[in-house]
Amino acid sequence: MFTEDHIAEANRWCRGTLQEALGITFHAGGPDELVATMPVGPATVQPMGLLHGGATAALAESLGSTGSAMLVDLSTQAVVGIEVNANHLKGVRSGMVTATGRLVHRGRSTHVWDIRVTDGEGALVAVCRMTNMILVRS
Repeated sequence: MFTEDHIAEANRWCRGTLQEALGITFHAGGPDELVATMPVGPATVQPMGLLHGGATAALAESLGSTGSAMLVDLSTQAVVGIEVNANHLKGVRSGMVTATGRLVHRGRSTHVWDIRVTDGEGALVAVCRMTNMILVRS
């Protein structure tokens, strides 16, 4: 579903955005997956030194929004996030987290993504759901 050209474009879109500030980068995943990574460090931890839940939510929303944007015709459509949910399951203090997203619903007006965030050892850190509205540009 996502080609190397899609991944390169997604990483270009990150320039000058929150994604760049958080160090989020996109990578090829399986045939029905989009993958993004984010470092756990000063820009993404809370005062107690753990990965900030808001950074995890930003990673999930970035993945879902970018994934939907790559699936629509941006000359005639726009993608806006309308809901993101994150259940935080494990604390992370350093390293890299990886978000793997799968599109579970691709409707005309909404896309729903299931996103799993794991740590460097592959342990589940968060389970997220992202819903986007697909709008017609006027």
